[in-house]
Amino acid sequence: MTGDTVGGVWTFALELAEGLGERDVEIILATMGGEPSDAQRAEAAAISNLRLLPSAYKLEWMEDPWEDVEASGAWLMDLERRFSPDVIHLNSYGHGSLPWQAPVLLTAHSCVLSWWAGVKRTPVPPEWRRYRRSVAATLAGADLLTAPSTAMLRNMWRYETVLPPSRIVPNGRNAAKYRASAKQPFILAAGRLWDEAKNTAALARIAARLQWPVYLAGDDRSRSGAAADLRGCRTLGRLSAAELSDWYARAGIYALPARYEPFGLSALEAALSGCALVLGDIESLREIWQDAAVFVDPDDDTALEAALRDLIRNDEWREGMAQRASARARYFPASRMTASYYDVYVSLVESRRSVCVS
Repeated sequence: MTGDTVGGVWTFALELAEGLGERDVEIILATMGGEPSDAQRAEAAAISNLRLLPSAYKLEWMEDPWEDVEASGAWLMDLERRFSPDVIHLNSYGHGSLPWQAPVLLTAHSCVLSWWAGVKRTPVPPEWRRYRRSVAATLAGADLLTAPSTAMLRNMWRYETVLPPSRIVPNGRNAAKYRASAKQPFILAAGRLWDEAKNTAALARIAARLQWPVYLAGDDRSRSGAAADLRGCRTLGRLSAAELSDWYARAGIYALPARYEPFGLSALEAALSGCALVLGDIESLREIWQDAAVFVDPDDDTALEAALRDLIRNDEWREGMAQRASARARYFPASRMTASYYDVYVSLVESRRSVCVS
């Protein structure tokens, strides 16, 4: 399995690996995007069926990545020769065209093309043509495509006319890892704070006018130097999974006014922790959360401020929305995600065997 150390793919990979351990599946996780932190290494080490093989290679969406993408491809091919896996599970778009011996599953967590449409709302610049070719080549090389939401799969159809056989497999989290403690009067947001898609800057613009403080957990600057103006909020830096779980447990409201978010693992974690949700009114988040969140136009700071003010002032409504979010979150257990991917792996192996026999 390929992964990265930058965002939600790391969380997805570890949750999936942990669940697959109950089915005696061994996972070799080859990560790119930068060396894992000490906390990430500790998380991975706690999963007995997971072997972490980290690297610092750039991913295909990073600045000037192509030499690294080529080098990491050679590295991955060497890993396949060494370990002879039954399935290759790719979680990025740089390596689908390699001459893999095992069947290839690609999970489309996000992509720059749909990110650009959701965030910039302008045509993708010419400098992304090579990236687009890499996406197309990876799709052509995959035996099966999965996506965490119908909205994300539609994005793939929007930008690529030919896709491999596809399935929707929603992400999931183990509810036992989260809890609600006595709620305190603050708003929490978490993730890649520098990423325009998360729209954390909107929270910063209104934070000083809210009765509750706004806390932000995560990296506020990308490895290429991109950053958001977060003045007005209280930044917590990058937290371990256990530390973030504690903040979720105490937060009264979780805010993710996203412009682009194919699934939203942080919202799921917050809902499992008893937070009321305020989310960007976009197709994917509507699909996942239905009537269990307060939705706001990502471009309307006034609406975001009003939604947060109303939840702050109305204890009964806030608690009711938290209960709705918690109930909805139970539809996305890690066990369902794990079972779905196990079935996918088995089907890929059996299909390859039937081809070989025939």
